[in-house]
Amino acid sequence: MRHVNHGGCICLLLCILLSFCAGIETIDGNGKIPALFTFGDSLVDPGNNNFIPTWVKANHAPYGQDFMGDEQNGRFSNGKLATDFIASGLGVKETIPPFLDPNLHTQDLLTGVSFASAGTGYDNLTSALVNAIPMWKQVELFKTYKARLENMVGVENSSNIIEQAIFVAVAGSNDFLVNYLIVPNRRNQFTVQQYQEFLLKVCSNFIKEIYKLGVRKVGIAGLPPLGCVPGEKTLHGQSELNGCIEEFNGISSSYNQKLKEILQGLEARLPGIRLEYISIYDYLLDMITNPSLYGLEITDRGCCGTGLIETGPTCNSKTPITCTNTSTTIFWDAVHPTQATYKIVADLVLRQHISKLL
Repeated sequence: MRHVNHGGCICLLLCILLSFCAGIETIDGNGKIPALFTFGDSLVDPGNNNFIPTWVKANHAPYGQDFMGDEQNGRFSNGKLATDFIASGLGVKETIPPFLDPNLHTQDLLTGVSFASAGTGYDNLTSALVNAIPMWKQVELFKTYKARLENMVGVENSSNIIEQAIFVAVAGSNDFLVNYLIVPNRRNQFTVQQYQEFLLKVCSNFIKEIYKLGVRKVGIAGLPPLGCVPGEKTLHGQSELNGCIEEFNGISSSYNQKLKEILQGLEARLPGIRLEYISIYDYLLDMITNPSLYGLEITDRGCCGTGLIETGPTCNSKTPITCTNTSTTIFWDAVHPTQATYKIVADLVLRQHISKLL
């Protein structure tokens, strides 16, 4: 081996080795999960959209006002996302960084990143509407990540990390909320049932692709109760006081049932994979229906402006925050949950879903 004389290089090498050894210990030493990765949309995008040419961004106030250091980092929330809380709950790290961040550290790569992009969906057309990163491109980013990891720790150790890591995918909401119910692109081509089947086929192919790359522990989120989203209710003339739109919730429910069946079939056909359906529909609907059980009060609007339509660029530093306590409000803007909601969901997901993948 060539002798290295530069002290700084030796220190850097030692830091990398120590970080790598810490990661390997979590795999073999005590059985802990070494890393958490996410794919999908704004519910799990910690800021990848900051680094692409899209108007769907949350890197401005008032987003992030309750994040560590009052940081507008690109998360569509007043603070952390559910996957940040899941990562800390697993003992991996406090937050999941965006893969496109050019300032990622070695330990970030070893312990997991997010490839998600706000505005995306399983349907490529959904992503194209706002120039978000489509799911197939997120898989390509994961391939790039895997190559970087192999260069850092070797092929065998890279495979071990990926095989033992938890992967979470959250997508599908934008396909219906934007590309079907608002913009009639797909509504003119498909019935609801046909579009569900179209999206589920893409989801199935996505799982097969990451399986080929060595992924074995995957949580796939179903659709949330689409009919309860304040912005969607506003756009369809539903008063905030009239509850949820049952027709849209029915779309979510039937899609989720089909998703469960597909995941069961894939698990039977892909040796070694563990697939877990994550029922965010049930969690959010129960929080909206029985808010007092969760310490919540406001369920029908967000904190930004009127809370009925503002999101992304229309929720900005000039938009007043109208809720007095974000910890008792379900929605932050007219689409996305508050940090408090994400924390509740994360605790439920950890206990009821992620635990089955460990």
